[in-house]
Amino acid sequence: MESNQVPPSYLPPPPVGPPPVIAPPASSRPPRRGRGWMIFALVLIVLLGISVIANIGQFASEAFSLDGIRARPAGPRLDETLLEDNDAGSKIAVIDVDGIITSSVSEQGGYSMVTVIKSELDRAKDDAKVKAVVLRVDSPGGEVLASDEIYRALVDFQNDSGKPVITSMGNLAASGGYYVSSASRWIVANDLTITGSIGVILHTWNYRGLMNKVGLRPEVYKSGRFKDMLSGERNPEDVPPEEHDMIQALIDETYSRFQAVVAEGRGHAHQKNKEDGKTLARDWKDYADGRVLSGSQAYDLGFVDERGTFHDAVRRAKKLAGVAGEANLVQYRQRYDFSDFFRMFGKTRAQVIKVDLGMETPKLEAGQLYFLSPAFLH
Repeated sequence: MESNQVPPSYLPPPPVGPPPVIAPPASSRPPRRGRGWMIFALVLIVLLGISVIANIGQFASEAFSLDGIRARPAGPRLDETLLEDNDAGSKIAVIDVDGIITSSVSEQGGYSMVTVIKSELDRAKDDAKVKAVVLRVDSPGGEVLASDEIYRALVDFQNDSGKPVITSMGNLAASGGYYVSSASRWIVANDLTITGSIGVILHTWNYRGLMNKVGLRPEVYKSGRFKDMLSGERNPEDVPPEEHDMIQALIDETYSRFQAVVAEGRGHAHQKNKEDGKTLARDWKDYADGRVLSGSQAYDLGFVDERGTFHDAVRRAKKLAGVAGEANLVQYRQRYDFSDFFRMFGKTRAQVIKVDLGMETPKLEAGQLYFLSPAFLH
């Protein structure tokens, strides 16, 4: 009988398991982090350093003139740009008064229109190659005080430098736009320019009727009878007649200042221009009642000296400045660099997202006096 047992030498070897996994010894050092944040921090520090150096250099350049003697007022940093290169040694500076005339600080540049125009005039005064200034006005007017500051700056510029200012009126140079123009040595207007509108307006709202409809009644505590003057919360019958008289007296006083500016500016221009320019008509005050005028009507009444275009104003500027040949047209624009970028981090007020609809509605403040033509703002 045969045996089924396999000889021991023919048995298969026992199965071999996987080798044991030997874990590395635990390390006491923390895991290594990426270096991206270090690179970002280094770049930020370098940019901050560049900004600091730029600010120090700009401060030094604005604090002193090139000869290190005369101090300069602080203001926007301006770069000269070439509008028209005529390969000439003389220059004519072009300064714009565009839009609502206001002393409010611009969201983009950080300076008001008044400050920028004053700085441009200072730049033109210091440059010996600049022989005249052409003021391009395309404005319906604006704040009373801002218009008066620009007017005075133009008068002081001409008196201090001896360089003439020639105004070139665009589509619109009404109310405050004409107020600043009247400081010029010469005014050029297109036949289709809308100008005039010599007058003052103060605007407010009375919304007490709406408050009564919704059941809202104000509680007012005041120190004087007229402390809530111009408040829109009162019933119209509660407004004392003396208040109307006081407000109208304020309007009349400001309006008288407007008329005096027109007479003064046009009178000085006529003294210098003699028979070349225009003088105010004897009945010009009859047309200074807030009405608007065309450029040709303004010429007939002596509010402007010449009917023409911007290029006519440039030719007149060269003639009045005594420039025999050609002159380059230059303009001053605000400079933006790293320091302006970092200034945004210091702003604490909320930023507003604006949508461009092709037009801009001015923000008129209640109780604020304006040299303004409201008909052109709607």
